[in-house]
Amino acid sequence: MPNRVGPVTLSRFERDNRTIVVGGQPVAPGRRKAIELEFARLPTGGRAALPIVVLNGRKPGPEVWLSAAIHGDELNGTAIVREVMRRIDTRQLRGAILAVPIVNVLGFMNGSRYLPDRRDLNRMFPGSKRGSLGARLARLLMDEVVAPCSVGIDLHTGTNHRTNVPQIRADLDDPATRKMAFAFGTRFVVHAKVRDGSLRQAAAERGIPVLVYEGGEAHRFDADAVQAGVDGVLRTLNALDMIDVDVDLPGQEPIEVRKLQWVRARRGGIATMQVSIGDPVARGDPIGDISDATASRASVVRAPADGWVVGLSLNPLVNPGDALANIAFG
Repeated sequence: MPNRVGPVTLSRFERDNRTIVVGGQPVAPGRRKAIELEFARLPTGGRAALPIVVLNGRKPGPEVWLSAAIHGDELNGTAIVREVMRRIDTRQLRGAILAVPIVNVLGFMNGSRYLPDRRDLNRMFPGSKRGSLGARLARLLMDEVVAPCSVGIDLHTGTNHRTNVPQIRADLDDPATRKMAFAFGTRFVVHAKVRDGSLRQAAAERGIPVLVYEGGEAHRFDADAVQAGVDGVLRTLNALDMIDVDVDLPGQEPIEVRKLQWVRARRGGIATMQVSIGDPVARGDPIGDISDATASRASVVRAPADGWVVGLSLNPLVNPGDALANIAFG
């Protein structure tokens, strides 16, 4: 099936093919180079460094960054970046890709969403050169990776004990961003506001459009979510006329989502969900129930409106107010 999305034009960002300098290290056209930028000294005396792979094409075109594992327990993005890098031939690439497979290096090594001080790195942008560890890491990413780029793709999963259907979140009211979001080709494309301190907000303030990919769950690789992410990144690069690797769009048109609503538990207990991510639901449909340890006194959980299940809790033990299912509305 041919790709239904035409090329995305970002002429104001395009550059002539030239040597790229990251962290003071030059990368000539047609070359690929792995660079590590130190951001902290460890108590052992070793160093913590941000890994960056620069793929500099021989021909002119946009510069795009790929970032993963801003939350250190979200592993799918790392697998996506690794596979995309494997698929790119810098001799044929038009423009450049700055790939960061692991942003929150310390959280990644500890299997934690957060930094060692328990702060969320994705609430610390644009950062500061003299701030906390997270603020310094955020600033380093902004200065060395984000600033020279024209587009960003930031890769995420559901948080701990939650899974997300593959989806793109972006500012769909911006024409160029909208076109890239639909070129990515996930089943769901969500119009999402920026969050204070997020990488997407900091990039938007610099006029740089960002696609946020969500797919799968934390702490493990999800083969379907990884494949959807790899295919989507390649489609987007193709729409930007950076590569000629054309990945067909799925057979169905993407569903545009303008509202998300988490259905929350009204009581504590053991939840048994009756839906899966991606399922359509109608208002009043049962999506699960909550009962006590003896399986008595079950309370039915119902969909608040017509829509689709795009996120789901994987933890059967719930307290009042816990999120159970994320429902998307058109």
